[in-house]
Parts: sequence; structure tokens; C-alpha cells
Amino acid sequence: MSEFRRYRSRPDYYVVAVPLRLDTEGFSYRKWGGEQKCKPGDWLVDDDGDIHTVDADVFAATYRQVHRGAYVKSTPVWAEVASEAGSVTTKEGRTHYNKGDFVVFNNEDGTDGYAMTAERFETHYEPDE
Repeated sequence: MSEFRRYRSRPDYYVVAVPLRLDTEGFSYRKWGGEQKCKPGDWLVDDDGDIHTVDADVFAATYRQVHRGAYVKSTPVWAEVASEAGSVTTKEGRTHYNKGDFVVFNNEDGTDGYAMTAERFETHYEPDE
């Protein structure tokens, strides 16, 4: 891996999201090369056509509502370019990535991670300098 850099969400980028307030124990689904799991209260997120779930506590800590159903990432992330293929453990499961993809963390200490293609990362984030 390279080194972590701090990024922020581009100001015009938002996701559409709803909380999973259903009578369910949660469910599993396949995405990012692995099985993902969600729990009641987690969020179902449409990230420009990339549909996935986000842990309820993580969503509350990192997003803010801009209007009904639309949310922006309000906290910085720390990311690095993957020097080789691998995977990262997420709160929902495991995300696999390829060389050149970005491995992204909500916390500066390298916790609460996920991965994104370089193209997707660059449309969502910009350096926070």
C-alpha cells in the first residue's frame, strides 16, 4: 500500500438513503466479491447506482441530511491506493479490491474501512488539504 491521505466528499456529491426500519432480523447479500450482512436500523444507500447497506452507527456519524432522502458525507476519510489486490473487512462483510483501487477508512487510525475503484473514488472525493 501507499500512504494514507485525507480526503473530503466533493461538495456536490450526495447519496440517496433510507433506514431499514422493517420487521426483519436483517439479511445477507453478495457484493464486492463477498457476502455482506445488514441489521435492522442499518441504511440502504443508493450511491449513484451502487446499492449497498451502511451500519446505522457509521451512517449517523459520517453523513448529514441535505434534503429528504439525500445525504452527504460530512466527515473526512483517509485513503490509499492499493499496490496489489486484496480485501478489507467491513462492518457488513468483506470487500475485495484490485491493484490501483482505493482502500478507504472512515477513521484516521485505519479502522472502519471499505474499498472503491479509482474512478468511483475520484468522482466522490477530493484531497482535504
